[in-house]
Parts: sequence; C-alpha cells; structure tokens
Amino acid sequence: MESMGDLDRIRWHCRRGMLELDLLLGTFVERQLGRLDAAEVEAFRALLEYQDQDLFDLVMGRAEPEDESVRGVLERVRCV
Repeated sequence: MESMGDLDRIRWHCRRGMLELDLLLGTFVERQLGRLDAAEVEAFRALLEYQDQDLFDLVMGRAEPEDESVRGVLERVRCV
C-alpha cells in the first residue's frame, strides 16, 4: 500500500495544464487509485510522465503508448 505522502504526490502530479486531464485524472484517482496494486500504481506513475498533449491523445484513444506496461492502467483511465 502506498503511504499517504506517496498518494498526495500522485494526486499533485495529476494536476495538469489541461482542464480535461485534471478532471479525468482526478476522477480516476478518487475512484480507482486505492484499487490498484503496486505494479499498476507504478504503471500509472509512468503514464503521468507523458506530456499533456500526448497523455490527452492516449486517454482519448487517438494514440497508443509505446510502453507496454501502461496499457492496462490506461484502459482503466479511459473507462472513468
């Protein structure tokens, strides 16, 4: 389980320059973050490393990630 400080850092990292991403990622964190296992949390962190426009394209299904490890968590984000 992630410590509260780690969860706060993830929440902070979900704050983006695009309102659409802020809303989507914030909703995902509130609804799903506690249900992710350690590998999925790491995959979500890797997903958050994408630049805003690239992340938006991924979430909207206009692109697919090069990193195979983030595909599963990306699908969960898309379903929020």
